[in-house]
Amino acid sequence: MTATAAPGTARTAAHRRPRAAPRWWKDAGGAAAGLSLLIVTALWVYNGGVRQIGDGGSTAITAVARLAGLWASDLLLLQVLLMARIPMVERAFGQDKLARWHRWTGFTSFWLMLLHIVTVTIGYAAGTTNVFVQLWDLIWTYPGMLLAAAGTLLLLLVVVTSIRAARSRLRYESWHLLHLYAYLGVGLALPHQIWTGTDFAGNALARGYWWTLYAVSAGAVIAYRLALPAWRNWRHRLVVSKIVPEGPGLTSVYLSGQRLGELPVRAGQFFHWRFLDGAGWTRSNPFSLSATPQPDMLRITVKNQGDGSARIATLKPGTRVLIEGPFGKLTGESYAGGPVVLMACGIGITPLLSLLGELPYRSGEATLIYRARSEADLAFGAELEWFAAQRGVRVVHLAGHRAGRASWLPASLAGQADADVLRQVAPQIAASHVYICGPEEWAGLARAAAVEAGVKPARVHTELFAW
Repeated sequence: MTATAAPGTARTAAHRRPRAAPRWWKDAGGAAAGLSLLIVTALWVYNGGVRQIGDGGSTAITAVARLAGLWASDLLLLQVLLMARIPMVERAFGQDKLARWHRWTGFTSFWLMLLHIVTVTIGYAAGTTNVFVQLWDLIWTYPGMLLAAAGTLLLLLVVVTSIRAARSRLRYESWHLLHLYAYLGVGLALPHQIWTGTDFAGNALARGYWWTLYAVSAGAVIAYRLALPAWRNWRHRLVVSKIVPEGPGLTSVYLSGQRLGELPVRAGQFFHWRFLDGAGWTRSNPFSLSATPQPDMLRITVKNQGDGSARIATLKPGTRVLIEGPFGKLTGESYAGGPVVLMACGIGITPLLSLLGELPYRSGEATLIYRARSEADLAFGAELEWFAAQRGVRVVHLAGHRAGRASWLPASLAGQADADVLRQVAPQIAASHVYICGPEEWAGLARAAAVEAGVKPARVHTELFAW
């Protein structure tokens, strides 16, 4: 921080900000996903699926197995596309929403896969052999089934570790590493339909559809998870410029590089970061920008919550940095002025700080509500004072442990209604754009309070600190 400006408030006009995604992108993405399932179902019908259901018996069971397997395969590939980090898709939906859809699609495809395995085994075994003997025979003798069995086990590992109770017991770094096995699982589970699938091997239309979907999925991963990050890192060559302690367990990293003004990033977004400082550099961690991006500087602020984040405080100036991104929809793309309320909890203050430097509010129009467990956990005091003095931001600190009920408020205010307190600290709340960032449960409660206080749901923008 300088005497005249807070980080990220100067020279913002020189930085290239990406335009807002056209609204039709969302409709096109949803329609494409729905159309893919309709095509799969139509190909199954064309291949005799409905007629075989009518035949009854083992033929009907096998037909159900085929449809479940086709839906599972289609959803598995849609999963890959959801998290392939395609810029058009990321800008339209945001990674928060994509991650939720990815999770729901993953669980749905896994249960459909199990249904496929059970029904195809029962259908093949009907009246002839024990189902367990039949399952072993399918795995051991049918082309591609050993690979499919291995892929199914890997996907089971990913599904189990994605359940909320299991995720809460894993470090982010461990969970992320295990989750990468999903790609291998998909790669192993799908090829058996090429060799033995009735709806693939005997139908030219089906072969054309599936090969196209395979190629698009694989191409998206290669282009956007490998090639694009490699090109950006080569072009921008980020390095650590300086390290600044911000408070207990809180560290800011200032980064410099080449042509940073060309990065298509906005305040409020985040990158996945890898610091080339020794062992562990291969594991990425998502950190939001904590200052408005500048042509010659980026800043992130990290809380010590695990192995990856604990290393941040020990980084040395000159350390090379690899990035993947930007991601996130917590941006000012839909804000053109007027009242704005920013609600932060804990480390959720970081993207909101960057937004304070970019949003075009006038003096007196912006209110920042900063929630923390204690006064000692409140950071960026001097910087927030600058925003209050120079840009007329009203800063409201709410420190203290959680209320005894489900509330975004501290215990000291637990006797008041959530929405009433919000109206008190931000009188213009109903007419405001509201930006919320913090832990998942807290953010959900803050959003509910904002809507109850009169904010239109479309004007509530959230970023959840969850994985």
